[in-house]
Amino acid sequence: MLWCRLRRNVKRAIIIPGSRVIHAGENKLKSYNSATILQVEETMMNLKAVIPVAGLGMHMLPATKAIPKEMLPIVDKPMIQYIVDEIVAAGIKEIVLVTHASKNAVENHFDTSYELESLLEQRVKRQLLAEVQSICPPGVTIMNVRQAQPLGLGHSILCARPVVGDNPFIVVLPDIIIDDATADPLRYNLAAMVARFNETGRSQVLAKRMKGDLSEYSVIQTKEPLDNEGKVSRIVEFIEKPDQPQTLDSDLMAVGRYVLSADIWAELERTEPGAWGRIQLTDAIAELAKKQSVDAMLMTGDSYDCGKKMGYMQAFVKYGLRNLKEGAKFRKSIEQLLHE
Repeated sequence: MLWCRLRRNVKRAIIIPGSRVIHAGENKLKSYNSATILQVEETMMNLKAVIPVAGLGMHMLPATKAIPKEMLPIVDKPMIQYIVDEIVAAGIKEIVLVTHASKNAVENHFDTSYELESLLEQRVKRQLLAEVQSICPPGVTIMNVRQAQPLGLGHSILCARPVVGDNPFIVVLPDIIIDDATADPLRYNLAAMVARFNETGRSQVLAKRMKGDLSEYSVIQTKEPLDNEGKVSRIVEFIEKPDQPQTLDSDLMAVGRYVLSADIWAELERTEPGAWGRIQLTDAIAELAKKQSVDAMLMTGDSYDCGKKMGYMQAFVKYGLRNLKEGAKFRKSIEQLLHE
């Protein structure tokens, strides 16, 4: 008998670097024909994506005191769902969530809720049932590992190494939402970065232009100007939260999308605490860029920093206006408020 993972295979795991998996959930299996099995085996060669969700959401307090930042809704979906949808659109089938003890809601969001699905089925809520069942798309595996101490983004990525292995991988930060109405996620940004990595083997960093103060961002300087969306150039300098960003001849910041070669693991292991006393992914990539080509790609479309109140409000309004069911009424309501 040939077997394949069923629709939603969410593996729960608590992993501490240097230790073994101490808890893992059951796998649901279903038989398929040999052609399907072959397709699944081919997709297993794809890159894994790591989403660090262990942060405490300080910029969004007090809303995030008891609710994970990643679970704050943008209309009818939590932020983390937009991130997973983007990753899946880029062709990635295995996702690793690096969580914290306070982030059970994030893990539970991607788990199966038999009681809820049964209730929706009994009440013939087919549309809602389909939406709930699509939270983790067919063929996608989501795994959870724990970051025991808040030692920085670089450290949280290292916590995923027991699952990712000594392989290339993707990192997507969960608080930056790329507007899928302004850039097709099947073709641009993360999808384009993955395609370029597969073609060249060079690590990729997504960048966007930023006006104003860059001191709270990861600032990128490239060999050649990035003057068109999707254009690529080699990174010559990459600094996390620079003290004097005005000394850099650049208005580029990282947008929280990275496709990284396996060589980044060694750099992460050697990286000392940097900005804010934390182990920074940016510092490791900067060291990697001194030894091999690391490319910056200019983002296509718009993005919102939903880890901060202004970006979150902008995203909520944009997606609210486009909502198929309530968008028109929402627009009228906003117009009335603006004219009061």
